[in-house]
Amino acid sequence: MIMASFRKAENKDIDAIAEIYEEIHTAEEEGNAAVGWIRGIYPTRHTAEASVKAGDMFVAEDNGRIVAAGKINKEQCPEYAQAEWQYDVPDDQVMVFHTLVVSPSIKGKGYGTGFVDFYEKYALENGCRYLRMDTNERNKAARALYSKLGYSEVSIVPTTFNGIPDVNLVCLEKKL
Repeated sequence: MIMASFRKAENKDIDAIAEIYEEIHTAEEEGNAAVGWIRGIYPTRHTAEASVKAGDMFVAEDNGRIVAAGKINKEQCPEYAQAEWQYDVPDDQVMVFHTLVVSPSIKGKGYGTGFVDFYEKYALENGCRYLRMDTNERNKAARALYSKLGYSEVSIVPTTFNGIPDVNLVCLEKKL
């Protein structure tokens, strides 16, 4: 059982979030992960800075260490317009989870599951019963996790995503 606490990220957390991004880029480059991200393009330190400034970056902290991060808001990516969503609801009823990252050094310990649980509770607290997220088709680990947690893959949208060409964006959805 993880003992992480979840909270809004602060400026002091940016270094730790950016370090997790770098760890994931390294794992991908070494063939130990298949996320579909590219170092220097997405995500970057600027990604973390902009999200913290916008007030929609959250972190999981365990024993004083930032172990995971993710952006939670009501902003649906333009690519979502091409998805065949199961629920046709007003945008203000949809909460979106972007760029969930867990430090590769501690993967498989439940932090991703814990963060999705936090996201679902946060959505309900903010009046949203409809959840959406996306991942790269190549990210089999994330797809398996989201499926296990009750998310349905509704569409795969070919696109250039966050500056990365030739992405097949898997759009996922869940109703609480």
